Formats: sequence, C-alpha cells, structure tokens
Amino acid sequence: MRFTLPLFAVTFYAFSESLNEESFFYLIRSDILNNLQEILSFHYVYPLPLNKFQILMKSIECTHNIIETSPTELAKILSISTNHARTILTNYKQVLKINLLDVYNAANIKAIPFNSEYYPENLYDLVDPPTILYAKGDISLLVNPRKVAIIGSRKATNYSSTALEYIVPPLVEKNIVIVSGLAKGADSLAHHAAIKYGGKTIAVLGHGFSHIYPRENRELACQIGGNHLLLTEYPPYVGVQKWHFPMRNRIISGISNALVVTEASLKSGTLITTDHALEHGRDIFVVPGPILKEQSKGTNSLLREGAIPIWDGYQILEELKLF
Repeated sequence: MRFTLPLFAVTFYAFSESLNEESFFYLIRSDILNNLQEILSFHYVYPLPLNKFQILMKSIECTHNIIETSPTELAKILSISTNHARTILTNYKQVLKINLLDVYNAANIKAIPFNSEYYPENLYDLVDPPTILYAKGDISLLVNPRKVAIIGSRKATNYSSTALEYIVPPLVEKNIVIVSGLAKGADSLAHHAAIKYGGKTIAVLGHGFSHIYPRENRELACQIGGNHLLLTEYPPYVGVQKWHFPMRNRIISGISNALVVTEASLKSGTLITTDHALEHGRDIFVVPGPILKEQSKGTNSLLREGAIPIWDGYQILEELKLF
C-alpha cells in the first residue's frame, strides 16, 4: 500500500497589500524553519515513522500545536500511556529550545525530512516511511535514480568476494550506486568493492551516528561518511537494538531498484530484506552456490522461489535494461 503524503508541511500565508514581497517570503522562510525545528525536536524525543506522524498531525492540525497538546490527548492519539506522553512533551519542550539544525550541521549531519527534495520518493511506498532521514556525506546520491542493493550473510566467505569482483565493476561503469547495510560479511564486502572499483556507495545504519556498529567497520564508516553516504532514520543518540536491523532492511530495499544476494543461510536475516524487496516489486538477483554449503542454502532456496540467477553485473544491467 502506497503511503499518502500529508498536506500539512507548511503554514501558508495569504498575500495582502499590507505585506510587501520581501516580508512575505521572510514569513514563509521563517515558518518553514520553525516547522522543521518542531519536526526535528519531536523526532529527537520520539522518532515515530511518518504514518504515525501523519495521524498526529491530522489530530492537532500542525506542528505548532504540539506544545499545546495535553499528555492525555497525546496519549490517546499515539496509543501510549499518559505517563509516556507526559515525558515526551516535557522532553520536547526542552529540546525545542536547542537549535538542532545548528547542532547537526556542526556534526556534519544533514537532516532530511519527508518533504525534502532529497527524500527518496520510493520510500513513500512503505507502510511506515521514515519521518526524517539523517545523512552524513554526499546526499546527492539519494536522488541518483540508479541504485542496486548488495547484501548477504554476516558469515560471507571468499565466495562472495570473488562474486563481487564480477558483479560490481559493470554496475559502477553505469554509475549505479551500491547500497548495503555496513554489517559484517557481505555488506562490508559490497561497500569495499564499490569503493575499490571507483563507484559510490550508501550504507544504511540501524542506529544513530553516535554508535557505529560493528566496531571493526568504524574506519569504513568514516570513509563512506566522507566520500559517499551514511544514512539512518534514527537520531544520533539512538543506540544499537536488535529490532532496528529489520527496520533498516526496509530502507535498503526501499531506496534500491533491485537487490543482489551473494550468500545466505536458510535462517539468515538477509531473507527479511528480500521479503521487503518482493513486497515492493523489486527484482531479486541471486548468486547460485554449492549445494552442500551452508551459506548457499538460503540463496539456492531463493532461486527455487523464482529469484534471478546471476554471476556477473552485465546480467543485472540487461535485466534492468540499463545498457
């Protein structure tokens, strides 16, 4: 089901003779900035997805009214306890005093709300799109129409490394951005391959920027954040939680045109990402593997279910008609 973009992002002013053009546009700019500050502040204390944020806005009409909302009313709208709602509102009022845009800019973090030109339109196809994306690096990669996700087992072997030597170079030649999740194994190999062959890569994280995980990928994350793109839906302070990673996976598949799986066991979390991709009509490409190898049982199962077998990047280009 496609998400319907809400029409509450900005308060519009009626132009009148008493309001000259310069003042008119100053009011609009100020209101947009205030609106963004309110969205950022609420998301900081309660990072709810866009579908729930829309429910809140339908009930209170605009972000300016959050501060006047009672704990009882907020609890009813968001289906949470009154105590939780009271804590949210107390924290919101405190955070609202801080200019988060300045704080984020100082940390080289770009906050991309749902109504930004850089927000990937494909994410509106999700049931629960992120309200805000936080980015470090080259945000122009988000509007590149050609993205392919490459994922696989955290226990990926040299088989994945070898496969990526054949898969990634043809994609890079066509300026396709390689998307993955910065995890151990296949994700790391995909990012490294994109960089090695002169391409661009996006790493989607399941936590805030203050908690790079896994630790051994901090140097890789720094390189991606400097010359490519780190992306997350979580405010910087949010730590690593196991349930965040399935949420991250929906963004990986959501911003990509297709998905490549190199290796995966039958119980691999990779299969969650392929499920998301299938729900949204993405092509699934799979590297066939030895029938007795544990890390190929999941990928071979995907092939049996109809995924497209590939062993080089040119096959992907042909299927996607990107020659």
